[in-house]
Amino acid sequence: MRTIPQPSSERIVNAIARPKPVSDGRLRVLVADATRMGGQLIAASLRRSRYRFDVQAVSADAPDACRALESQKPDVAVISAELPDGRLSGFRVLHQLRATASDTAAVMLLNNNEPELIVDSFRFGARGVFCRDSSYSTLPKCILSVRQGQVWISNTQLEFLLEVLIKFKPMQLIKTGGMRFLTQREQQVTNLVAEGLRNKEISLKLNVSEHTVKNYMFRIFEKLGLSTRVELALYALSESEMLSGQPLSPSVRDRADSAEG
Repeated sequence: MRTIPQPSSERIVNAIARPKPVSDGRLRVLVADATRMGGQLIAASLRRSRYRFDVQAVSADAPDACRALESQKPDVAVISAELPDGRLSGFRVLHQLRATASDTAAVMLLNNNEPELIVDSFRFGARGVFCRDSSYSTLPKCILSVRQGQVWISNTQLEFLLEVLIKFKPMQLIKTGGMRFLTQREQQVTNLVAEGLRNKEISLKLNVSEHTVKNYMFRIFEKLGLSTRVELALYALSESEMLSGQPLSPSVRDRADSAEG
């Protein structure tokens, strides 16, 4: 696999598959961000680049973002991990995009180089990962690269992936209804993970040590056959949807926050 170094820390890694040709027309890009302002700033930056981008920005929850992708069928989608309905809801969009075998190439937009989220971005089908602390001047190159069938990844992110591959173990099959095997406290931890809370935040909310939360997470993973918190969040959300018959809305999280206060 040959790498082409870029001026920044990012690299474009040639994919094994044959690159997709880019037409002479404009490249259609959909930006899904947590806020309208954030999406518009990214869209404006892309329009000012020397590349011919036809950009549309949306601030929508995961189901609406999926519908926008289905109706517009952009060439590239820049999806924020955090959408209005949760910190990890962007992964639901990424998962759905992959499940539909869409031709849209996805770039995951992260707030920082959090190793677990970087690894899961690629596991769930992203062709590139772009962090907000990077220079936006390189985002157009990232978008163009993934559309051409390449992978956009930094040296640091690549090290995270290699570390995971070294420790890789086959994923177990997951059966629906597994939540019933969890204790009440484990279910509480699972629900908080689905809201996007990290271990430290969960420990404060439940008034337990962070080490105790890690033990809960280990037992939850063992019972459900999962290995990452993103998998757990998606699993918990899918279980909730099966019980309620409809997707979770942002009001669910609002009610949880008000109850805490």
